[in-house]
Amino acid sequence: MTEVRLTGQLVCSDAAEQALVVKFLPEHIALTRAEPGCLHFEVTRIGDSRTWRVEERFTDASAFTAHQARVATSEWGRATQAITRDYTVEGLSPQQAN
Repeated sequence: MTEVRLTGQLVCSDAAEQALVVKFLPEHIALTRAEPGCLHFEVTRIGDSRTWRVEERFTDASAFTAHQARVATSEWGRATQAITRDYTVEGLSPQQAN
């Protein structure tokens, strides 16, 4: 099994998007860290900007895929779906990435 790593940024375009991140992020972090296969999950604001650095590590593609599915239907996922994400994912085969 290959570990899956996601790194990148969550970039808010305005104060309203930033407020959504601040409101929903603590629960999102807690739920993600409790997921089976989550090895590391950090979302940290970069200085005083509206940008957050995102770092995720999961044991394998199955754990990462399950995380993505949960997030898509979560309160966090719904509230922040319009916020720009600039991510790189390593450890997935081309078939798993689709």
